[in-house]
Amino acid sequence: MKSFIGHHEVATDTDYLELALGTPLELWLGEEDESDDERAARLDAARDILAEDPELIDRATRIAAEAIEAHIPALFHNVSRLPRPARSTGRTAPKAVAA
Repeated sequence: MKSFIGHHEVATDTDYLELALGTPLELWLGEEDESDDERAARLDAARDILAEDPELIDRATRIAAEAIEAHIPALFHNVSRLPRPARSTGRTAPKAVAA
C-alpha cells in the first residue's frame, strides 16, 4: 500500500516529516561537517521561515508528540524499574563514643 500527501508519495518516515513540515529536515537539524558559514546561513533561513509561518512550531511540536506517542513502547522496551530506596524511619544511627 502506498501513502501520499497531496501528490507526493511518502516512502520513508523522513518523507512524511518533510512533507508535513514543508521543509527538509536538514534545515532544522543541520548536517555533519557543516561549516560555521553554512550553519549561520541555515539558521538565518530557518528564522525567515518561522517569521513567515509562525504556526510551523505548533505543527512540528504536534508531529513530534504524535511520533513519540506512536513509538513509546519501542522507546521504553528495555527500561527496567529501579529498586526503591529504603524508607527512612527518621532515626539516626547512634554515634560512636570515643574512648
